[in-house]
Amino acid sequence: MSAVELSDALKSAQPPRLLDVRQPEEHALVALPGATLIPLNELPARVAELESWRAEDVVVYCHHGVRSLHAIGFLRQMGFTKLRNLTGGIDAWSVAVDATAPRY
Repeated sequence: MSAVELSDALKSAQPPRLLDVRQPEEHALVALPGATLIPLNELPARVAELESWRAEDVVVYCHHGVRSLHAIGFLRQMGFTKLRNLTGGIDAWSVAVDATAPRY
């Protein structure tokens, strides 16, 4: 999903859940409003925290979209099916949607 598509989806009546799989220091620099932070390396131990999201649309993001793809692969193995990756990650969001969002 592109950053522009996500921006539109977040304005809808039923916006997707947002899962940020970056590290806490990255999240502190810039994050999407309402995103839940679970770093990729912590995801296996913390996947139970997402149990209520199983039937919901979830967009997973990181800095450029690579870690989030790994997270999606793991979550699919755990039975999650409504998953999408933010193509280009938070960096693409900063370029295409919110120029005030810091780039790093």
